[in-house]
Amino acid sequence: MSLSDQSTVENYSSADIAIEQIPPHRSHDPSNNLKRSDPFQFGSRYLLPEDNPYEFNAWDHVEPSPEDLIRFESQIEVQRATPVSEFDRIRFNMEPEKWWNKFYANNTSNFFKDRKWLQQEFPILKEVTQKNSGTRVVLEVGAGAGNTCFPILRGNENDDLMIHACDFSQKAIDLIRESETYDETHIHAEVWDVSSPSLPLGLEEGSVDVVIMVFIFSALHPLQWKQAVCNIWRLLKPGGEVCFRDYGRGDLAQVRMKKGRWMEENFYIRGDGTRVYFFAQDELKDIWSGELFRSEKYQQSIRDSEDEPAAATIRLKPAPSFNVTSLGIDRRLLINRHKQLKMYRCWMQGRFQKPVPNDEV
Repeated sequence: MSLSDQSTVENYSSADIAIEQIPPHRSHDPSNNLKRSDPFQFGSRYLLPEDNPYEFNAWDHVEPSPEDLIRFESQIEVQRATPVSEFDRIRFNMEPEKWWNKFYANNTSNFFKDRKWLQQEFPILKEVTQKNSGTRVVLEVGAGAGNTCFPILRGNENDDLMIHACDFSQKAIDLIRESETYDETHIHAEVWDVSSPSLPLGLEEGSVDVVIMVFIFSALHPLQWKQAVCNIWRLLKPGGEVCFRDYGRGDLAQVRMKKGRWMEENFYIRGDGTRVYFFAQDELKDIWSGELFRSEKYQQSIRDSEDEPAAATIRLKPAPSFNVTSLGIDRRLLINRHKQLKMYRCWMQGRFQKPVPNDEV
């Protein structure tokens, strides 16, 4: 072997070693990066002071800078100054299911991506699908086109698993029932409004092991929160758990809201007529622990909103108190490398448990 050949071999070896030493979340090599994982593994690419933020398309757990926060607040001030008209505020709050029916009529099931990441984020959803894990009942609230329930079913090995997929859009339920994956042995889809006084068809109080609520709570008017939480409490068995994920305060979707979309603080109407709320971490803790509904501020909001359609569902009975098992903020910095733009995403993720009798205070 010539010296030049030996040098070439040594250079290739060094390059191979360098590639192996680059962690997948930092690698641009298609054979050695997280893009190849299914489901995609989030949460491992931290932005360090020495990093060039425009090297990658996304960074995990990045908080906005003070300058960004000032910019966000200035944009929200503009939104407050140009609210939705009173006519539209009443119209959109009156029949929210109408606008979701239109949404699902315009967006078929192929429009939505399967949420394959749910079982890695909420291990209990993996547990209930294990072989011989016994009779398990899962309720998905806001099931949409089935992009949560169907991935769970495809990996199911539990002969005694039953998923109740509910949505207050008839069109969404139709999409689920029309799917080739729909099998009533393990899934039942039904129209249900989580903020109504009634429970879903086929479910009794204390019959559900797990409730999935992913980007559904934000679609409710704040005056509907209490009834929704009360319904979930009634349905869950003692020790049952809520798997929750939704929009966080300051998310890109909130900051980008145009004029004429602001209905009330952190509550908006989208261009397609659907509603969306952006939550704070402490606010969600107070909602699921029941503290918010016991506050004078909330009681006053009920008294001030007697003409609101949502106010008709308010009950003066004591609010339930879930144990907040976990509640965190999931932040992601998205990068437009071509335009050198930074875009901040913010989601809330939590697990809330109905106490067993011995845990109740």
